[in-house]
Amino acid sequence: MATPLSIVICEKDLERASMIVDALRQTGGHDIMVIDEETSLANRIAERNPDLVLIDVEDPSRDVLEELTLASGPMDRPVAIFVDRSDSNLTRSAIEAGVSAYVVDGLRADRIRPVIDAAIARFHMFRRIREELAATRAALEERKVIDRAKGVLMRAKGLNEEEAYALLRRTAMDQKRRIADVAQALVLAAEMLR
Repeated sequence: MATPLSIVICEKDLERASMIVDALRQTGGHDIMVIDEETSLANRIAERNPDLVLIDVEDPSRDVLEELTLASGPMDRPVAIFVDRSDSNLTRSAIEAGVSAYVVDGLRADRIRPVIDAAIARFHMFRRIREELAATRAALEERKVIDRAKGVLMRAKGLNEEEAYALLRRTAMDQKRRIADVAQALVLAAEMLR
């Protein structure tokens, strides 16, 4: 946490919020905003677009925890939740919703910095994994379209698979387009002609 962060703290108890703010100020010159009510939480967080959201919930219910988690945008930024008590279902729900850190047994000033560091690192690791998964899925879908286009060419022109791929590649190069885009156009055209 070397560079200053924009941080939103969701805490109803202003005394606890003040303790969190004081602990954060000791770790750097962060831009900190405290939200002490759950009304329009998602909109307020979205307007602020913070680098990090800290949520302190003394006695969470599943519904409150899910609402707070989803409102804080865990896929957009690291979210750390501090709870005084929990159970395995609450923990699982928070983690499945994308929470970067879920800390049971309340909030203590000496734990804030390591929890934030871990939440940020975990968030970036999972973001990288999500991006890699999305890229892999996209590549697989492209591969499927290319295979279907090769099949269309093989049937229509009597080509073998290698010749069909070479024709797709040559056409893509001639049109300065990606092979997957040419293949998609061919598949769509073939479907229209059925």
